[in-house]
Amino acid sequence: MPLQHTVIIGAGPAGLTAAYELTRRNATVEVVEADDIVGGISRTVERDGWRFDIGGHRFFTKVARVEAFWHEVLPDGDFLLRPRMSRIHYRGRLFDYPLRAGNALRNLGVVEAVRCVGSYLWARLRPPADQSHFEGWVSARFGARLYGMFFKTYTEKVWGIPATELQADWAAQRIRNLSLAGAVRNALLPRRAHADITSLIEEFQYPKLGPGMMWERCAELVTKAGGTVTLRSRAAVVHRAGGRAVAVTVAGPDGERRVAADHVVSTMPLPALVRALDPPAPPHVLAAADALRHRDFLTVALVVPAAAGFPDNWIYVHTPGVRVGRIQNFGSWSPYLVRDGFTCLGLEYFVDAGDDLWDSADNALVALGTAELEALGLVRPGAVSAGYVVRMPKAYPIYDAGYEQAVETMRAWLAEAVPNVHPVGRNGMHRYNNQDHSMLTAMLAVENILDSAGHDVWTVNVEEEYHEQAGATPAPDGRRGTGRAAPVLPRRP
Repeated sequence: MPLQHTVIIGAGPAGLTAAYELTRRNATVEVVEADDIVGGISRTVERDGWRFDIGGHRFFTKVARVEAFWHEVLPDGDFLLRPRMSRIHYRGRLFDYPLRAGNALRNLGVVEAVRCVGSYLWARLRPPADQSHFEGWVSARFGARLYGMFFKTYTEKVWGIPATELQADWAAQRIRNLSLAGAVRNALLPRRAHADITSLIEEFQYPKLGPGMMWERCAELVTKAGGTVTLRSRAAVVHRAGGRAVAVTVAGPDGERRVAADHVVSTMPLPALVRALDPPAPPHVLAAADALRHRDFLTVALVVPAAAGFPDNWIYVHTPGVRVGRIQNFGSWSPYLVRDGFTCLGLEYFVDAGDDLWDSADNALVALGTAELEALGLVRPGAVSAGYVVRMPKAYPIYDAGYEQAVETMRAWLAEAVPNVHPVGRNGMHRYNNQDHSMLTAMLAVENILDSAGHDVWTVNVEEEYHEQAGATPAPDGRRGTGRAAPVLPRRP
């Protein structure tokens, strides 16, 4: 087979995994990344010497080849084994997550606990008539009262739409075997039994300087092997002719250039890929692209004394009246992220580009984050000494009514019109894959390119039991921790 040249759109986990796998087999690649940093949502941002994540990224997987990849790129000494801890903040109290019966009873009180059980029993006797959406589906399994406390507020913060507009079929895929009975059963199990319940992992791996350390090193290895990683450059046009993609026009600081391609691996948002094709896709495919939406994300990172931090990796904020959705303590992820007696707290806000938060000045967002931290009782007034803001567009694909049909329309047309274009990763496939499964789609795509393996990458993470969940309580909105991650609970994307 003649040497294959592949253009890879995007330098996140999926794109760089594809580049690494191709260059290790002597194929030529060029990675083009619109941003000025690699890693995508798994980057680690550095400001004034502080390093912080965009969301939390636990390195835990049951995919052996992904585990091997991590340790091939980074030496074992760069990984820490970290304890897992996360809780839910609801009306001034912190609830253990996953649920622990004693803690939940103390926080709810006997009267409220009885009401929750009664609501659950009522849902079993008279389940919601409409379980086609997230609200009905979860209420049927936890009861309306627990749903209102531990799902609704957080879910609607994350996705920015009513929970009745999120689809139950997606929830069913992401929250297998979810039930109050199962949650209580897991809560009462001895901790030593949790090793058999994969969602209750007690510890995970983490690069000592953050997940961006992995992708910064991966980009170095790709370059060393002869590949090219070009930043601040976007794929403006994907040219097609003769039933294939033949080139990509790359727009960068010095203008546009056309790069010939035998294959294109795309991690750009699926609708953007469709719109970039020339000649254009037919109207029904463009209409499908217009039907898909994304949720944007920003982090407000606040520097506080290490003693003002908390032991959790993150805290889900279900308390009404504040806009923050989740709060990281990066010092709990790695002691290398603590400096001179200070730690950095990352406040996550789920937003839409162009809304009031997205368009707020950085100093206004730092002031908002500071006020909300104090209002939640997580730091004392005056504890914040510095703050930074990072915006991440199109962080999470939205799974609203009709999204599956729209994705299928685009997938089927791309497979027929440009079979040498390979969508991979979360945004590339408009699927809430975690980091390890996004990487696996890239690995399989490379085997399709070099070996004509015929893998269907769209089946990854559909039939497999998710590696952190086997009948236990998930995060409150249907999202996962990122094996990465994001957030459903009794993920942030």
